[in-house]
Amino acid sequence: MRLMEKGLTSAIAANRFGLGARPGELAAIGGAGPDWLRAQLEGPAPQIGGDGLQSSAGILTRIYDLRRTLRAERMRAGRRGAAGPRSAGASGAAVGAFKKLPQLIRPIYLAEAGARFRQSVSTQRPFVERLTQFWSNHFAVSVDKGVLAALAGSYERETIRPYVLGNFTDMLLATQRHPAMLLYLDNQLSMGPDSRAARNIERRNPGRRPGINENLARETMELHTVSVDGGYTQADVTAFAQVLTGWSIAGPRDSRRGAQPGTFLFRAAMHQPGTQVVMGRRYPDTGYDQGVAVLRDFARHPATARFIATKLARHFIADDPPAQAVDRMAAAFSQSGGDLPTVYRALIDSPQAWDRPVSKLKTPWDFIVSAFRGLELPVSTDKAPVGLFQLLGQRIWCPGSPAGWPDGSADWDGASELLKRIEWSDAVGQRIGPGRDARELAPRLLGNVLSTATREGIAHAGSAAQAITLLLAAPEFMRR
Repeated sequence: MRLMEKGLTSAIAANRFGLGARPGELAAIGGAGPDWLRAQLEGPAPQIGGDGLQSSAGILTRIYDLRRTLRAERMRAGRRGAAGPRSAGASGAAVGAFKKLPQLIRPIYLAEAGARFRQSVSTQRPFVERLTQFWSNHFAVSVDKGVLAALAGSYERETIRPYVLGNFTDMLLATQRHPAMLLYLDNQLSMGPDSRAARNIERRNPGRRPGINENLARETMELHTVSVDGGYTQADVTAFAQVLTGWSIAGPRDSRRGAQPGTFLFRAAMHQPGTQVVMGRRYPDTGYDQGVAVLRDFARHPATARFIATKLARHFIADDPPAQAVDRMAAAFSQSGGDLPTVYRALIDSPQAWDRPVSKLKTPWDFIVSAFRGLELPVSTDKAPVGLFQLLGQRIWCPGSPAGWPDGSADWDGASELLKRIEWSDAVGQRIGPGRDARELAPRLLGNVLSTATREGIAHAGSAAQAITLLLAAPEFMRR
């Protein structure tokens, strides 16, 4: 494999494939960037635990319990209001009750965001952490919908981290079954029009005929597997949506039949009966397994291999993914049956991954994390600087759509966005300036990508604080 000079491969490995170099990291890599990355793929993927983090099922059970309490309080408040004189107090009780749900959700969100941030800043395997965040964005949910703020962190811990060094099919099945994805894309109530449940509803309410929700089916095909160029039609989306009817979430009442509230539940009574044809293949009605069969075929489809390879090349190499790297990774994906470490090694072995230093503009998340790593800034033990991420335009787990955060430099290089980064860099410089020597830090963090202009600018800074600002605001620090 043709590589650039060794010092440059160290900087690319730490800053492009990782999350930003820490002092001493480039020296530890020692010019063996590819070997450093390959070594991180060995052994189980790092998991996040402790810190009071809860399972998705536990969180949903708490939410179910709170909602039951709120309904009871609302009914009591209504009865008091009907009595007349205490109506104002009854109204106040109802309002107070409905403030309790955000009070439950926000601490969970802060704890999860804090755990993720600490992991990113402190990890010894930053390549695996970047891959985890890549896949979390690929299978995105967004905290701006309903109770997703309470579930986004546990969703990432339960469906992405366990499979990031495993097989794509397993990760796909885990994400599509997870309550966070089912709630985000509204599949938990999707009901086949000819299902037993639908017929019962129509019998009780003549003229009312429940239908399917196509959100999960469409986004699974368009965003998670074969992609919009995969050759499917609207008829395929509808057929797949019918396959997914009954993929739901257990509630409190389901505990009577042994289902744990807040976990995946296949509701056979809601499932659309019959054989379905999806992308030219016939799938007999085997209930839950019908959906699994379709997802497994999507995972093995050549269009999925190329789509995933293209996204990885765009994320790690350049906004315009080089065709040779895409071909290499797509072949590795197909030949290995979706074994992700095999695909990652194909990425590392692609010469194009090492030919264009600092070609990608960092997202706000990357920029902030790399600054904390490089400057060894203190990290709160109980929360992430969530307000800072929101200020710079990337609220944690809030891409706002199932497509996830955009991955092109043009999506992040607006004048106001860059100005906010510079203002934050100035604030950091003012806070820690005398405690850090930017002249000494710059080559240790940027290695051979450090330009002469940046080196001289830092050397001639008017103060230690200004030197830190110039380091953080340098083009080669802003990029990876």
